[in-house]
Amino acid sequence: MSQDNTKKSPSFGKIMLASGVGTLIVLILIGFFKLLMFFGIVGSLNSSDSAVINNNTFLKLNLTNSVSERTPSELDELMSNGSDVGFADMLRCIAAAANDERINGIYLYFGSTYPLSWGKSEELRQSLIDFRASGKPILAYADNYSLQGYFVASVADNIYLNPSGMIDFRGIGAVSLFFKETLDKLAVKMTLVRPKSNSYKSAGEMYTMDHFSESNRKQVREYIASIWEYVVAKIADARDISPEQLNNMADNLTAYLPEDAVRNGLIDTLCFESSIKARMKDEYNSTHTVTLADYATTLKKNVAAKQQIAVIYAEGDVVTGSGFKTAVYSDNITKALDDAANDEKIKAIVLRVNSPGGEVTASEIMTNAVMRAKEKKPVIVSMSDVAASAGYEISCNANYIVAEPTTITGSIGVFATIPEVGGTLKRYLGITTDTVKTNTNSVSMSIIRPISPAMLDLMQRNVEEFYTVFVGRVAKGRGLPYEYVDSIARGRVWTGHDALKLGLVDALGGLNDAISIAADSANITEYQVVDYPLQDNLLTELMNRKNKSSGTAKINDNPASADILPTPYPMRAAAGDGVWMGSKLMLETLSRICETKGLQARVEFFILTD
Repeated sequence: MSQDNTKKSPSFGKIMLASGVGTLIVLILIGFFKLLMFFGIVGSLNSSDSAVINNNTFLKLNLTNSVSERTPSELDELMSNGSDVGFADMLRCIAAAANDERINGIYLYFGSTYPLSWGKSEELRQSLIDFRASGKPILAYADNYSLQGYFVASVADNIYLNPSGMIDFRGIGAVSLFFKETLDKLAVKMTLVRPKSNSYKSAGEMYTMDHFSESNRKQVREYIASIWEYVVAKIADARDISPEQLNNMADNLTAYLPEDAVRNGLIDTLCFESSIKARMKDEYNSTHTVTLADYATTLKKNVAAKQQIAVIYAEGDVVTGSGFKTAVYSDNITKALDDAANDEKIKAIVLRVNSPGGEVTASEIMTNAVMRAKEKKPVIVSMSDVAASAGYEISCNANYIVAEPTTITGSIGVFATIPEVGGTLKRYLGITTDTVKTNTNSVSMSIIRPISPAMLDLMQRNVEEFYTVFVGRVAKGRGLPYEYVDSIARGRVWTGHDALKLGLVDALGGLNDAISIAADSANITEYQVVDYPLQDNLLTELMNRKNKSSGTAKINDNPASADILPTPYPMRAAAGDGVWMGSKLMLETLSRICETKGLQARVEFFILTD
């Protein structure tokens, strides 16, 4: 009798059970390790240990990463690719290093990229000039200097350049992209609505023209010329080279290559970065460097003083609502202004503005909040790189405005862009439309139908009326005649240098100057500067953020998830304009064409050096 040695296969149910149990165990282990990593991150972020600073140390400023106005929160720092020290704290560290016996000097490292624009560059440069008054040296090194980077580096005692590097010293040029032909090919019709006098309000022209308008060409030419003239004068003074020589170098590219830059006096030494530490030791007896982030942790945190000055940061596009992305959210800024105004310890408020503009409703809400706060204590505005359009409106009713000579400001005007994509749907998708309505203009704001003449007239009246309101806000806030403000407004952009002569700002300077003016206005001599609102720790912020909307600044990151058919709601538009640096921004702008909402007060800001 034969014996059956065939093994029975496990049942399907047993296989699934084993697989499920195994998967569950793996998921539990992954979750456990993620939890361990999370608490490890939390523990490291909440660690109070400060870096040890040796004597004879150079403070190293790595100027290759983007820098926000304010030091990011613990969560933002964890998620960000930018600098972990905000610009305000960078200035505080430089000021502290001047009087720190452990710090022998400052080392500026530019690498191959320098992200700061003109306003911050001027403010950083001035803080370095103040540092040099301590008698301590500043060394600057780059693999390649951008024009803004070299402008900052020009105050250094010694300027070093990679032997294979170059200086992008060829003046300032403005380049704007125009999408009219693209929209024509896509059968998208774009209507630009702006006050009849606002010929300088040019941001919407990118959709309706294929070249600079004469008004826009004029204003761009004048404000970049103003910046260039200022930059040349400062470099000429720092390097003992005449402005005529510098302009000749820019025209003929005779300072671009390393040997030419040395021969013409823009660079002191060609070397690699590895040589810098040896020079620090040989020339300045320094054997250590400390990063800006590590040095910031050593600065003592003062116990809350009885007298404080609050600094509130308004950075990014002006949008309604609340949120946590880089934007000037109306709810966030309004709450910060109201809280600071009602806090008895706060004796004055500094509103730090770095915004190209945005939504009218949001700017009106924040302008009203500034006016309320001003009734209780001094409100001083410090303008950074750009404070224009809606960014200027929220500033104009402060007690005092401080701007950098290179700040972009003004653009007192308004516009709306109205897209119509019905032709696109028909041409490329074969989609046609029909309507049923109760009244004449029921569907007059649908972006898949042509705007009706009556609605276009209404929108024209709307922009005209808001422009009148905007000019009136400025006239009242600045104590100027309405007719005069109208003559210098009309959407026109000015530099801080020119804005001072026009009466749009009160003084030239940076954040520290604004804080000093705030202290004088409040009649206080001893005070503590606090960044407002106070930042939560990591765990608290994680809990709070789930309850915050992203405001109207959010752009759909997944176009595939968007509705194929546009909804017949009024116009939606992302706020603000920025510097064009690549195809990503161009694609983002194109994605916003069909997402427009309401009126905007934006500034065209296309200053490029490449």
